[in-house]
Amino acid sequence: MSVLSPQVHPLKAPYRHLSSRFDAQYGALWLVLDPKPRPCFSLDVLGELNRFLTDVGRETLDGVGPGELRYFIVASKTPGVFNLGGDLALFARCVQERDEEALRQYAVACIDALYPYITAFDLPVTTISLVQGDAMGGGLEVALSADLLIAEKSAQLGFPEVLFNLFPGMGAYNLLHRRIGMQRTEQMLLNGKLYRAAEFHAEGLVDILAENGRGENAVYEYIVRNSARRTAHEAVRKVRRRLHPIRYEQLIEVTSIWVEAAMRVGARDIRLMERLARTQERPAVREPSSLVPLGNQSA
Repeated sequence: MSVLSPQVHPLKAPYRHLSSRFDAQYGALWLVLDPKPRPCFSLDVLGELNRFLTDVGRETLDGVGPGELRYFIVASKTPGVFNLGGDLALFARCVQERDEEALRQYAVACIDALYPYITAFDLPVTTISLVQGDAMGGGLEVALSADLLIAEKSAQLGFPEVLFNLFPGMGAYNLLHRRIGMQRTEQMLLNGKLYRAAEFHAEGLVDILAENGRGENAVYEYIVRNSARRTAHEAVRKVRRRLHPIRYEQLIEVTSIWVEAAMRVGARDIRLMERLARTQERPAVREPSSLVPLGNQSA
């Protein structure tokens, strides 16, 4: 099916790192990540996300009337990349300078941006992550926060933080645990492995596996296919959130553990952070699996 709708219009908003459009025919609001200069979550990007998502949750987003929103989709404009996660250059600098408070503020900003997406804004809305490229660390945390994760086959997903002696501390454990359990969650967080989208699909972490270049089509196909049963789907997801809740306070507690761990990493780990930060600056030219060494990592 065509992904074009005569009722799609871009929303006017003063954002540098984001763009958005609303498809009134389907009640679908698209948020397109476009971080500059690197496809990661800098403080500037997080600030814009917080402002945008607050407006969505309050139903005060200019161009979308109250009750019109039925689907909220997060995608990326960066070719081959959904998002590469945390600002590693900032992490390295804060650890070197022993600036624990700056790291803590960054972590809280991440949770503040992520939590409305996890809870679907407490609205009768289905949230969808469309992953058409690599999703690493915090980028993967965002992708997993949605009700539905759609990924194209070429996408690679993983948590490389263990390679510089850290763990993904902004929701990864909570988000994975409610889908695949504690043992598999900890394996995935500690093996540093990159997974193909098909592997995540087999794990139950990717809900819909799309052909390359067909991700947007897959989103609209899902919306059309399930339009007659949308109430039932929303009710089941509401039950999921009620029976397997992810609490804001719990996420903040985990970030405290993350900050404590970051303050203990050594010089070698800092150098690796800095090297990977440079990799974030040129994601379009890297080889498919060059972000993390996979040779001896177990699944």
